[in-house]
Amino acid sequence: MKTICIIPARGGSKGIKNKNLSKLNKKPLIYYPIKAALESKVCDEVFVSTDSNKIANIARKYGASVPFLRKKKFSKSLTTTEQTLKNALLDYENYRNEKYDICVFLTCTNFFRRAGWIKEAVDTLKKNKLIDSAFVVVKLYRHFWHTDKGKQKKIAKWMKKYHSRQTAPKLYREETGLACATRARFWRRGLRIGIKNKLLIHNEPFTGIDINNIDDLKITRIIFNYLKKNKLIKNIIV
Repeated sequence: MKTICIIPARGGSKGIKNKNLSKLNKKPLIYYPIKAALESKVCDEVFVSTDSNKIANIARKYGASVPFLRKKKFSKSLTTTEQTLKNALLDYENYRNEKYDICVFLTCTNFFRRAGWIKEAVDTLKKNKLIDSAFVVVKLYRHFWHTDKGKQKKIAKWMKKYHSRQTAPKLYREETGLACATRARFWRRGLRIGIKNKLLIHNEPFTGIDINNIDDLKITRIIFNYLKKNKLIKNIIV
């Protein structure tokens, strides 16, 4: 089964100018998902989908394939991730004149990632044909509210009652940006994940950080420097 990793990295960004090229540990953010995908050794292709020549050139420097730029109509601030992934897959398959079986999604803004998570996700799909997607989630215990028809409600019935962390029903935060593998047929339909999914449960600290503004970037730098200074970095791509 052929596997392609697609990393979206458009040039425009409202929170941080040239966000995907922002430096962390003296390397641009685009470096980290490329490095992780290559180190996982389960991706036949690592394709960066970008509308920026500058990002494309730097991505190529680190080993990614960027044979063409993303179309402008798929590079707008309101373009969904699903639209981006579908377009990127179809365009790359058309360019290569071949089809892929498994698609891996990684972001530049989720920093605390292990290459082993990518391998775990892809291997899950290769070993079990009944699984459509495998992606990283983080277990947590919180009560969440939403507004439904003008009324504020908790999102699940069990949240009407508070529990201890040990006895609370299981709740998971999806982190597909860290590592997500899905059958290509779902991406071609504009779906990030399929129907039958395998949750790869990890409780690594700091996985919830998503770099979207300058404060997120500063916090990530502080945490990274602390982990590095105290020799607490284990298997994180650096």
